[in-house]
Amino acid sequence: MQHKKKNLKRISLKHISLLVLFLSTFTGIGQSKIKIDGVATVVGKNIVLNSEIEAFKQEYILQSGGKAEVNECELLENIMKKKLMAHFAVIDSLMVSSAEVNQNVQQKIAYFSQQLGSIDRVLEFYGFESVKEMNDALYDIEKEALEVGKMRNEITGKIDITPEEVKRYYNSLKEKNSLPEIGSEIEIGQIVINVEPSETEKERVIKRLNELRDQILNGESFKMKAILYSDDPGVSQNSGEYTLTRESQMVKEFKENAFSLKEGEISKPFKTDFGFHILTVEKIRGKERVVRHLLIQPKIDEDTKNKVRDSLENIRLRILKHEITFEEAVKNYSTDKVTRLNKGLLINPLTSDTHFELTRMDPELYARVSNLKPGEFTDGFYEETRDGKKMFKFLKLGSKTEPHTADINRDYVKIKDLALQKKKEEAIEKWIDEKIDDTFIKISDDYKHCNFKHNWLKK
Repeated sequence: MQHKKKNLKRISLKHISLLVLFLSTFTGIGQSKIKIDGVATVVGKNIVLNSEIEAFKQEYILQSGGKAEVNECELLENIMKKKLMAHFAVIDSLMVSSAEVNQNVQQKIAYFSQQLGSIDRVLEFYGFESVKEMNDALYDIEKEALEVGKMRNEITGKIDITPEEVKRYYNSLKEKNSLPEIGSEIEIGQIVINVEPSETEKERVIKRLNELRDQILNGESFKMKAILYSDDPGVSQNSGEYTLTRESQMVKEFKENAFSLKEGEISKPFKTDFGFHILTVEKIRGKERVVRHLLIQPKIDEDTKNKVRDSLENIRLRILKHEITFEEAVKNYSTDKVTRLNKGLLINPLTSDTHFELTRMDPELYARVSNLKPGEFTDGFYEETRDGKKMFKFLKLGSKTEPHTADINRDYVKIKDLALQKKKEEAIEKWIDEKIDDTFIKISDDYKHCNFKHNWLKK
């Protein structure tokens, strides 16, 4: 009996670590002590475990720096809302494909492997025996998260807001003396020149891929070749295997090759932004393709790097001498496809606009621009992205605003976003009230004392 309790506790700890792994980054929650796992509530066909409540509790504490007091009833209600949305996503046929789930899982595993140094360290840190065991656990969590996302979009996707509603929302905040404070914000421009391999190096890589392709066609294992020779950072977890649909977020050339082959066929070498590949279709399952690929990224010699660096510095000096404007240089020379069409301005991935709040910026980016005045440039520097792109770039500090209380004329877009978010949340709350009555809900005695916002107890 004691052995069984120990295993149950270990599973709970693992579940907590896994949830927090998705919610925050490497917190060490797996070392926390918790009660043996049990069922806290049932919402439709979905259950809420005690460990799940504990995971959200620990994550909340971490986000507050250990200062916040945690209300377990509120945490449970937030979790039940997600379970309810996941339940109705299935009922309403808002289907999540296994390819979509697997792709998200692999992307997250690759990220965490990079953060900790290797997949073995990830397994050790979170207490999993194998990659498959971790994949299976992550699959369930990611599937539910995607279902919740689709249900939220179904509820709020068509909701919009009028200027009059924005004005009313702003005035209501003003009357309550609760207008938000807007932190100091900046705009950042960049000029990028990619470092491309020589034609000789490209030919070498294509020749090598053709050699490997011939060996595989003659009976050698594609999987082993991928493990031994692929430059795909995820190869240690999946041996180069991916499950795709036409909707999968893979580069165009990769999907085109995957869906042009018959089962068992091997593509000829083809190029993407990541490098050069060969690919085989291992299984066809309806609209899904289980594929395996081998990636080789061409090497770039120092002479090529030096030429690109010197070219970028020449552009920078011409701007400083007023021989050409920054915007003209972006248009004529920058090779970054996104910012080139936006006068060189970076897009904030959190807000989808060009403004970055200083206190929330990426630390490395902040360190490069924090001492600049508007209109000044950084020195040129070399950078490699996670997908293998190599480049030289320099940055320009554009506009800079000082901290201030939100003003409807100056900060209309931000106030509009807040008002729209509030309207969407109100729609979700109304939807929850309606769906609770039509859903089987069982709450354990441990939580029947809770004063929930919604009628989960059906009193």
